[in-house]
Amino acid sequence: MNGTMLTRAGPLHATALSAIHARAFSEDECWEERIIAGQLSQPGVFGFLDIRGGMILARLAADEAEVLTVAVVPERRQQGLGGSLVTAAAEEARRHGATTLFLEVSTRNPAARGLYQRLGFVQVGRRRGYYADGSDALTLSKALTHTVRA
Repeated sequence: MNGTMLTRAGPLHATALSAIHARAFSEDECWEERIIAGQLSQPGVFGFLDIRGGMILARLAADEAEVLTVAVVPERRQQGLGGSLVTAAAEEARRHGATTLFLEVSTRNPAARGLYQRLGFVQVGRRRGYYADGSDALTLSKALTHTVRA
């Protein structure tokens, strides 16, 4: 996929995805293997694994898609993995007819907020006190362009 090291993830990848998630998030925010496997077993949910230390889960619903979680291990941040994962999810969602991609990001995560801004996301909402640390979640969206083929 675009020269990256991304693999389409299924329930059998849950162990690897969970290990990445645990390294990227605090103990009270990381997702257990059974949660990730359960998500990937649901209709419309898909994911990607970057073997260098990144993962993403997203969900399709009608003509919208939502990033459920994205994680990059600390030593691989600032290397483009997050952008590659979000871009891959956006492309997959667009291929399945989604016109908008949503995600949420903590107000206390300026690096992720900057990445999403560079990728073309705009703020459309705010959830006060949403995260375990008490921070607000910013709801962001991005229009997914569709190529018209002759």
